[in-house]
Amino acid sequence: MDLAVLAETLRRVTVEIEHDGRVAGAGVVWAPELIVTSAHVLRRQPRVALRDASGRGAEVRVVASDRAADLALLRVPGLAFERTSCRDDAPLPVGALVVALGHPLGIRGAVTRGVVHAVGAVRPGGRPWIQADLKLLPGNSGGPMADARGHLTGINTMIVGGLAFAIPVSEIRRFVRAAGAAVA
Repeated sequence: MDLAVLAETLRRVTVEIEHDGRVAGAGVVWAPELIVTSAHVLRRQPRVALRDASGRGAEVRVVASDRAADLALLRVPGLAFERTSCRDDAPLPVGALVVALGHPLGIRGAVTRGVVHAVGAVRPGGRPWIQADLKLLPGNSGGPMADARGHLTGINTMIVGGLAFAIPVSEIRRFVRAAGAAVA
């Protein structure tokens, strides 16, 4: 794995989510006009803007938001972004190498790498998570967790006990379908 090449690939499909000109988090290009992010990144703001890796900015419309699932879907009319490549729904093996990209503390396109510790529900009957030893900070939320080939495996959401927690791509697909915008 060439980490520099992988990071550049992820930068092309990761956007900055902004409120009042400040970076609030990241989002991942799901389809040419659709961005997936963590719902908590939106902070119930009436105006949300984004900026892509080239610096292009746009105001966005929230298509769907589910606070319980911590997922949001944004539409950017008229802008055709490069789409991310998603991993299939098979769980990542424990020990797999993963990377995360985001904008921690306003640092654009920062990358970090780690190893998957666990995949699945933390409690019986709970929602599934990907848990990895990635260093995440404010600004990484909503950004991609990807496998060593650059395929999206999940959306980074939080840190618990020093581990990064990401929502698996299978859950993201369900959310997008339920929002009526099934694209993948």
